[in-house]
Order: sequence, then structure tokens, then C-alpha cells
Amino acid sequence: MEKEFSLSRNNALINFTQKYCTSEKELLDSIGFKRVLEKYINNLEKRDAILFDYFLRQFETKNNLIKSLQTLFKLLIILEVKEISKQNIIFKEILKDRIQLIGFIEGLYNYWRHIDRYAVIRNKTQVGGIQNVNFIDSTSKFTDLVLKVYRHIDENVMGKKHNVYRQLSAGINAGIVINDSNWDAPLEYEKLKNVPFIESIILRPPFITYPKKYTRKGVYEELKEHPYKGIDIKPNHWFCYPAKVGEYLAFVYFHRNFMVHGVTLCNLFELADIKEYDGVQPDLIYVFGAREENRAMNTGYHYDKRNNIMVGYAGRSEDIDYFGYMKKMLLTLHNLKQIDSGNLPIHGAMVNVILKDGKESNIVIVGDSGAGKSESLEAFRTLSKEYFKDMKIIFDDMGVFKIEDGKVIGYGTEIGAFIRLDDLENGYAFKEMDRSIFMNPDKTNARLVIPVSTYEEIMKGYKVDMVLYANNYVIPTVEIDFFDNVDDAIDVFRTGARRAKGTTSEVGVVKSYFANPFGPLQCKIKTDKLLFEVFNNLFDNDVMVGQIYTQLGIDGHEHKGPLKAAQRLLILMKENDFI
Repeated sequence: MEKEFSLSRNNALINFTQKYCTSEKELLDSIGFKRVLEKYINNLEKRDAILFDYFLRQFETKNNLIKSLQTLFKLLIILEVKEISKQNIIFKEILKDRIQLIGFIEGLYNYWRHIDRYAVIRNKTQVGGIQNVNFIDSTSKFTDLVLKVYRHIDENVMGKKHNVYRQLSAGINAGIVINDSNWDAPLEYEKLKNVPFIESIILRPPFITYPKKYTRKGVYEELKEHPYKGIDIKPNHWFCYPAKVGEYLAFVYFHRNFMVHGVTLCNLFELADIKEYDGVQPDLIYVFGAREENRAMNTGYHYDKRNNIMVGYAGRSEDIDYFGYMKKMLLTLHNLKQIDSGNLPIHGAMVNVILKDGKESNIVIVGDSGAGKSESLEAFRTLSKEYFKDMKIIFDDMGVFKIEDGKVIGYGTEIGAFIRLDDLENGYAFKEMDRSIFMNPDKTNARLVIPVSTYEEIMKGYKVDMVLYANNYVIPTVEIDFFDNVDDAIDVFRTGARRAKGTTSEVGVVKSYFANPFGPLQCKIKTDKLLFEVFNNLFDNDVMVGQIYTQLGIDGHEHKGPLKAAQRLLILMKENDFI
């Protein structure tokens, strides 16, 4: 990023390396302030707002309006209203009608706060930047400066001080430090070579954002040709998030228009250290939001056999403006590579639980989106204070089973969870606001992205003690039952039936192969072989395999269904020793 400020879609990128404002005058003189002022005035014009008509009458043209208001705001931080009126006759009328001016100031301030705001600093020497100043401290000072400018101007026009001061996060939502790390990229990835890598991220939660979409459609299909051949990449408009997706290193390249999805990755996948990615060839690469030259927009994956890299691609379109497209593609690439390595990807949730009597269990709940796996874990969490000594989430969407030393061992892929707000316990989301990213909280399928574990924990490896299929569409006589033989178990797990819950475009009771359209569906033959190997091992080792009836897809049972299932599971844990 070379410009000191850019504003596109609903994203404001402030380049602290090029320009860092330390005074009120510098802020009001900045290109960034002028761009925000222009955009706000344009929005008023589009809405045919009364405020726009009023101010246009005072200054005749839009250009005069923008220049005059910028000048007026600079005067308001050094002079009283009376002095400005005397010395600048062009402002006399507008300062007389303070109600309209205060309305404009408040509107501009609120417009700024509703933009997704990001600060960027490049970790190398640049003249006039702040690379030698602590980045966290600089973002705090920038927030203080924005508040100071707003209050100074607002109180001057009102002629009195505010009685209540709200210390809002008016500066930035997130800040990123980028560097010029590189890798010896093969010819197919030449266009990605100069894209800067994200070294560290600072979040100022709660971060509430409003992507254009709030559901995901379809499944990812294999692209026969390498998808990066015709793409147009301008490095100054792109960032790379080096993610640790399970045991794999992934380079996630995203366009600045989709900044929110790239930054949100930090709550879901561990950000790799420089020594882990500098000069290292990744296992996975995902290009998110590229513009194509000679083909229609498409989304899919491709296995680059020559370089042994699994690659994903999503063309630039508002259709992909949903975090599910970012997360699920990365998991698909991970799963495809695991299948090739002889391991079985699991779409589900795994938890390590230690009861107060000392009994320990590692329980896995398998199910597709909306089946109730995460909700059952949430119900477990509500019981934890009374019955559990400790509870660790190993994975809360995607994991992998490996057969090691004759037993099935579970590993995770993510350090966070991408959870539906509607399926959380009342009030839970508000308790976790200080570390959460909220997406479209007022819409269907509103989501919360929150860290739930550490990378060390998810990669430790846990012996599987119980595997349950999440059945969300049957009202049961008993909340949990178990299979007598491996064939019946494989049949249920492989069929992958569930009632759709609005997390995708599906409706009604649907089926997806092994409840996992993110890799196993695309590699059925290989996955079938792994399924039989793993499930036979489970039965040979007397691991309990059954169904848990979450009832999440049944109206009126969305909360009590997972809770009843969790209570029944707790009873079974107390009655049995799975170790």
C-alpha cells in the first residue's frame, strides 16, 4: 500500500507509514479527512437529504462546500464562533444556524464510525512514518486525536461542554503491520511475489461489520486449469495472511475490498511467525478477490502437482462477500491434502472434558452446517461450571482423524469458531464482546467469530473416546443411542442427513456425503477407504459410536434440544469410563 489513505466500498485504509497525524490541524489537512468529507457529502446528495440542500445553498457548488467546510473546521479548533463570524463573512450565516451545523458534524462523525477502519504500517524504513513508534500506542493515540477533533469542533459550535463523554473506538477497528517477506515462488505464482505479508494484527473489539452476503451457496469444485494464469494482481492493493491451518502453512492473499475477511482470519487461524513463512513454500495458497481478464467469475480449487501445492481461488464479486467463503475454502484445501496423506477429515466438533470426579473423555460430534455440533458444545459450556473441572475445545468445525499406534487420534485445524448468534445462550455474545468480531448482527445467520483455543492445544492430539453423529431433524425417545455394528454406523455417517438451518442456500432435509462437502465429497473413493479404516479401528478399540439428537432443525427445540442432548451426554460420561 503506497497511498497514505484509500477509501473503497466501506473500507478506509490509513497508511501510518506514509502519514501519521499528531495534531488536530494535521488531521483536518489530511487527504483522508478530505476523502471522508467528500464521501459523506456525496451520500447526503444521493439520499436527497435536507442537510445537503441547506449547505449547498450556502456555498453554491459541491466543490466550494467541501473546501469551505474543511477550512471552517480548521478555524473551529483555534477560534471561537464569534471571532470566526467577524473575520470570515462567508461563515456568518452558517454559524448563526448552529442546529444545522451540529447536525452535519454529528452525521459526519457517525458516518466515519460506521466505516470499517484499518491502519497499516510497513515494517521498513520510510521517511515521515512512525515505524519506530510502538504500533499499539500509535493506534490509541490516533483514536484519542479523532475524539479530540470531534469534541473540540462540536463543543465550540454548541457553545458548551458535553455533559457525558463516551470513549468510543473512533480511530481504527484493526491495525496491521506488514513486511516484504518473500518466497522462491514458481512461475505460476509470479504475480503474487510482491504482495506484502501480515506480520502482526491489533484488533479493537467489539468489531461489528456488515458484509454484503450472509449465507454461502454450493460446494467448491475442482478447476482443471491452474486458476492464477489470467488474474490481475496489483501488489499495493493486496495483502497476504500467512495462516497455520492445522499442520499446514497457508498463504491467504486477499484484495483490500475484502479487508474484513482477511483480518477476521486472526480470530480463526493462527497467524504464522516470520520464521515459519519467510522463504518457505506453503502447502496451501488461496487467492480471494482477484479480477480476471478473459473468463467469467468462478470459485474452486486446483491441485498443483508439479509444486505440490493445493490452491484455491475466488474471483472478485459481491457474491463472495461472506466470511464462509474464506473459511470453508481454506478448510477444503486442508482436507484434500489430508486425504492425500491418508488421514480422514472430520466436519464436526471435538472436546476434551475432565469431570470433577477426575474422569476424562474426548468426545467428537460429527455433522454438517446447522446440525447442532457447535450448539451442543455451547450447551456443554453452560454445564461446565457445575460439573466440569476443565473443558478444552479441540475443534469446532473441522478436524482430522489419524490412526497412530493403533488408535484414532483427533487434531484440530482452527483456534477459533464461526458461530451463529441465534444458537448461543442468551447474553453469551455480549459477555464475549471484548474479543469478538460480529458480522451482520441484525440479519439472518448473524455470526460471531471468536477465539476458543490455542494452536498448541489443537495440535496436541487426543485419543478419541466417543464419536456421535449430530441428528438435528428427529424428535427422539432418548437423546443419545449407539450402534451395534460398524456397517450401520458407516451408513448413517456417510449419508450425512440434516435439516438445513439457513447457514447455506439449502432448505428442508438434505444429505451430504459424510456430512462434509469440503474435501470428502470431492474425493469419495479415497474417503470411502479411509472411512472403513477409521470406523473399523473405532469398533475394534471399543470406542462408543452413536447418534446425538440435537433437534436443532425442529422449530421450538433450537435451544432445549442441544441442552437436553448435552445433559444426557453428561450422565453417560459420569456412568462410564471411556479411557
